[in-house]
Amino acid sequence: MTNLFYSLISKQLNIPVRQVQRTAELLAKGATIPFISRYRKEATGGLDEVQIGDIRTQYDKLAELARRKETVLASIEQQEKLTGELRSRIDACWDATELEDIYLPYKPKRQTKAETARKKGLEPLAKILMSQHDNDVKGRARAFVKGEVADVAEALQGARDIIAEWVNEEESSRHTVRTSFARTAVITAKVIKGKETEGDKYRDLFDYACPLAKCSSHRLLAIRRGEAEGILRVSITPDTEGCTERLKRRFVRSATEASLQVSLAVDDAFKRLLKPSIENEFAALSKEKADEEAIRVFAGNLRQLLLAPPLGQKRVLGVDPGFRTGCKLVCLDAQGNLLHYEAIYPHPPKNERAKACAKVSQLVESYQIDAIAIGNGTASRETEQFFASVRYNRQVQVFVVSENGASVYSASKTARDEFPDYDVTVRGAVSIGRRLMDPLAELVKIDPKSIGVGQYQHDVDQAALKQSLDRTVESCVNSVGVNVNTASRHLLTYVSGLGPALAQNIVDYRTANGPFGTRKELLKVPRLGNKAYEQCAGFLRIPEGKHPLDNSAVHPESYGIVEKMASDLNCSVDELIRNKELKKQLRLENYLSDTIGMPTLLDIMSELDKPGRDPRNRIEVFEFDAQVRTLDDLREGMVLPGIVTNITDFGCFVDIGIKENGLVHLSNLADRFVKNPAEVVSIHQHVKVKVLAVDTERKRIQLSMKGLQ
Repeated sequence: MTNLFYSLISKQLNIPVRQVQRTAELLAKGATIPFISRYRKEATGGLDEVQIGDIRTQYDKLAELARRKETVLASIEQQEKLTGELRSRIDACWDATELEDIYLPYKPKRQTKAETARKKGLEPLAKILMSQHDNDVKGRARAFVKGEVADVAEALQGARDIIAEWVNEEESSRHTVRTSFARTAVITAKVIKGKETEGDKYRDLFDYACPLAKCSSHRLLAIRRGEAEGILRVSITPDTEGCTERLKRRFVRSATEASLQVSLAVDDAFKRLLKPSIENEFAALSKEKADEEAIRVFAGNLRQLLLAPPLGQKRVLGVDPGFRTGCKLVCLDAQGNLLHYEAIYPHPPKNERAKACAKVSQLVESYQIDAIAIGNGTASRETEQFFASVRYNRQVQVFVVSENGASVYSASKTARDEFPDYDVTVRGAVSIGRRLMDPLAELVKIDPKSIGVGQYQHDVDQAALKQSLDRTVESCVNSVGVNVNTASRHLLTYVSGLGPALAQNIVDYRTANGPFGTRKELLKVPRLGNKAYEQCAGFLRIPEGKHPLDNSAVHPESYGIVEKMASDLNCSVDELIRNKELKKQLRLENYLSDTIGMPTLLDIMSELDKPGRDPRNRIEVFEFDAQVRTLDDLREGMVLPGIVTNITDFGCFVDIGIKENGLVHLSNLADRFVKNPAEVVSIHQHVKVKVLAVDTERKRIQLSMKGLQ
């Protein structure tokens, strides 16, 4: 069975069988996707994380289908209807839809119209009609008017019910209707009478129709949300006339009275059984496809957000801005530890501007602040301008930071555990400050769905969403690497091979014994055995460690190779790292072995050039237009600076310094055709936009980037 899975996956993903097999075997042994992708390139043939993840997903689907086949076979066998031919068909089937079609005639049924008719003894009449030789169907039916059958009409109706079920359960019928849905289905949405006012936000969908195959992911999810909220009535309909014609060509074989009864049964089968069943199928399939697209977009946005440029280990003043309740200030040291908390009131109604200026200057001087991080919520623009007006005795950079999800973190158990003696406002300001220092380390503490970069994230399959987002976070954390001596439990949780329990054990060990001096010391952590060490060691960094490679992505299993290189050049490992000329003298082919290939050697050399390098870009200061503070300040034709905050299938949203973000539609992203917005923009990208239209009633802003980038 396993070899068959490898072959099927190879065909599905267009990856050689040998690579699929080796990857699946590594996964089965407990290796993580980041570890396999980074340290087992020889085994996988250099497959990336996406391909490895796809192999795991397909393998799981096939395993689930195999279990379903066992259930189907057992059910049919229990009915004593399992023939050798039927078993062979089921054994050879690896398509879930086809399997259910095969099983349908044998599937235990509820009390159907056909089952009721059978109990009345009408199945022989149905067989007579189905032969389509008789012209005296009423005469034939009279013989069945007895017992629970009151008259000829009831007898014929019961026979048609049985025929309709036969038509419905015929594989060719379902294939015919399925093909028609695939080619001609139209999804229609109409507002439910009396719901017009309540569902105003769905106004564009009150009378909507679109070929299902062309309905975009975001549109379909919006329609389904409107349906779930009781605003819209939704249906998916194929070419009904063409569909029934094709079915009748299959089942109506003459022009007798019996054939007319079969024709009526076919109409009933389509309307009552086939259409609702296949419509549900296509509703589920289209929703699944829309979910996959929305999850793909969300995961892509999350990746960009997590890999946003960090300020690094600087002393930061975090600011949670506000008017009436004031601005909450926190002073953080270079490791993100809270040193001081204060509140100032530079805005109305208190207007203590001079007092606030003096306090900020004093805090910057006392705590040697390098940068100020201001949340982008209420009073953000006014607070940014206030801090820009303060005179400092040192160079201080001012940044505006997204505070999406900060309130979720502030009220979470994680925040309460970190700061049990402070309220939510202090915790929120700390989160804002830390986001500037290291977005990745701080954002992993927050449910990704609360970070504000999704597309209908609450409407998609939540299990699939969680799996994708967890995999994205894991990928980002391991691609950057983690300082084992400063990382929080939450950050460590996502390191390859760890998880919540081992992450907590590492933190506890660090607290009890002080910083780790070497990677090998990780083996002293309770329950962290050789397998977990193999998986995690290469992704954990020790900047001031005893071994120079402990602050690199070189895996401990490869230290011997680097030490051999240094020995061959009569130098130390540290000298080899620092001296580019020495590295140029190496002939990599001399270090090839049965387990170490050129991909690993090239990775080692790349890492020796810049050990422990952070793959993220450098952070840049950004300023909004000082003249624009509210929606009322906008005018058509204005060109403004902005920051991309979210990317969807239909365009991107841009923060231009006011409460409402503007939309740059797909058609206005560039002076060329754009299929995927991610080709043009990225999260947190600094852009120039032109105001096309402002809808003050619905608080919507249309923007364009054409000709401006």
